Amino acid sequence: MRTRTIVFLMAAAVGLGVLTGRFVLPARAPSASPSASPSASPSASPSASSVSVTASTGPLTERNLLTAAEFAQVGVVRQLYVRDRFGDGNYANSACAGEKTLGETLGGPGAHFRGFLTSERTEDSDSTLAAKVEDQVAREVAAEAESSAMAANFAERLLLEEVPCQDEPATHWVYGPTHTVRITADITASWMGSYDGDLNTTGAAPRGTEPCGGIAVLRNGTHYGFLEIASCLGTAATSRIVRDAVTRL
Repeated sequence: MRTRTIVFLMAAAVGLGVLTGRFVLPARAPSASPSASPSASPSASPSASSVSVTASTGPLTERNLLTAAEFAQVGVVRQLYVRDRFGDGNYANSACAGEKTLGETLGGPGAHFRGFLTSERTEDSDSTLAAKVEDQVAREVAAEAESSAMAANFAERLLLEEVPCQDEPATHWVYGPTHTVRITADITASWMGSYDGDLNTTGAAPRGTEPCGGIAVLRNGTHYGFLEIASCLGTAATSRIVRDAVTRL
């Protein structure tokens, strides 16, 4: 009898919380600039153990892409202008992948491009790119494949294109080691942090130093994508935004 009473009281308490809206939500990570607060924690994002996540199989739409709200949660406090387009175009750092479009690399009918900017001014040739480099916060490119296996193959090819940029002459900007975010076997991401040339004294990224943005390759079921983070996000913030991106994808 006592057990049934406790269960009833707990259920009533939960119901009251829903009705009154008095559940306490985590505070948004503070920041004084468009970069992420160093204290931003990836643990704040839902994990595979706490939320049931199913790999994507249907058509990819703009709802599968990141939103400005996710960047606010990792400390980007300036107003963001979100710009979308569908088609073909450059998708990665040209210094690593070359001046190629996604269609030239992988084929396919086209991809969704989304730019996150701190200015309304964009390049004439691509509305997802800011007219000034410093106004670009991030850019996501995503598409769908015919099967999960093909999406995995495409993601691997995109990642391998970036690997050579982990080894650059001293004083040249460089990518750091590859980090893996695994939600399920079919929902995974790999990302590399970016380091300025003045931090590269050995031909590789310095150990124990926070990155300043970077790139990520995403795969969720039959969907795959590429995320460039131009804003100076550190390890925790980058891990979180990549986790959000691949989960939404």
